Amino acid sequence: MVRTRLYRDGVLVSEGFPVAEVSDHVSDPGNVVWFDLCAPTAADLESVAEELGLHTLAVEDVFQEHQRPKVDVYDSHLFITSYWLHLEDGRLHSVEVDAFATRNALVTVRESEHFDIGKVTARWDAAGALAKNGVSFLLHGLLDYVVDAHFELVEHFDEQVEKLEEQLFEERPMTREDARRMFTLRKNMAGLRKVAAPMREVVNTLFRRDQLLATPEMAPYYQDLYDHVLRVAEWTENLRELMSNLRETHMSQQGFRLNEIMKKLTSWAAIIAVPTMITGYYGQNVPYPGFGSGSGFWSSTIIIVIASGVLYVAFKKRGWL
Repeated sequence: MVRTRLYRDGVLVSEGFPVAEVSDHVSDPGNVVWFDLCAPTAADLESVAEELGLHTLAVEDVFQEHQRPKVDVYDSHLFITSYWLHLEDGRLHSVEVDAFATRNALVTVRESEHFDIGKVTARWDAAGALAKNGVSFLLHGLLDYVVDAHFELVEHFDEQVEKLEEQLFEERPMTREDARRMFTLRKNMAGLRKVAAPMREVVNTLFRRDQLLATPEMAPYYQDLYDHVLRVAEWTENLRELMSNLRETHMSQQGFRLNEIMKKLTSWAAIIAVPTMITGYYGQNVPYPGFGSGSGFWSSTIIIVIASGVLYVAFKKRGWL
């Protein structure tokens, strides 16, 4: 479904009109037009490119996979690539959201319906007083929704890292499932970092006063958006470092627990070796004190008990048992 809107002098005057009417509205400098395409075909974009004079390279970039967030500046328009992120079954998924921005038209291109464009239009309606800023206002609402999704994710990851910190020092050792969760969290944060870090350059480029869409009234809003992008990027970096420290601590604790187990096994082996040695010694086929009488049995038993007791007390004092 294609969504369309027409603003005139900062007022929403029409929406839901056919895309074929876009060229008529764009020809009037006082109009601002927005329309949205979800998973369009190459033919769909070619017709739009002809209507708005979009560069061929920008149109080709829509269909290029795994692009980094960026802003391409052309003579008559900007091309912006960003990614909206969400968690599904504990794993991070991304939806590419592209935008073509001319002086009085904004075209959004979504990779799939997972990106709810209705929430973006709701933000535009909530800040209708700024609609007079035209495309700059519309583009800010779009990017603000994308960056807010990044911010919510990094907050969620921060909570998960805190839980891992608390669990790391519990008496119960980490299980295989805990290790799998830690690996998934590290992978999700790496995916967030790959998207969030380049967004600094994207917003910074749009924030420059000499760019196509810059308006003095929207400058503070883009500055606020840039601050959020910086915070997400820095927060993500801090969490990645913290996760690395947690992993190193986990490995150290595993080594410590292994040493404790080895000390206990060695201590018990030493205690068991004493009666084995004594009974083996008394099993000689040669005469010895107490040979052939009950005193020999009782003397060997007393030696076993005393020697084992001395070893147990010594190991206990050293914390090996």
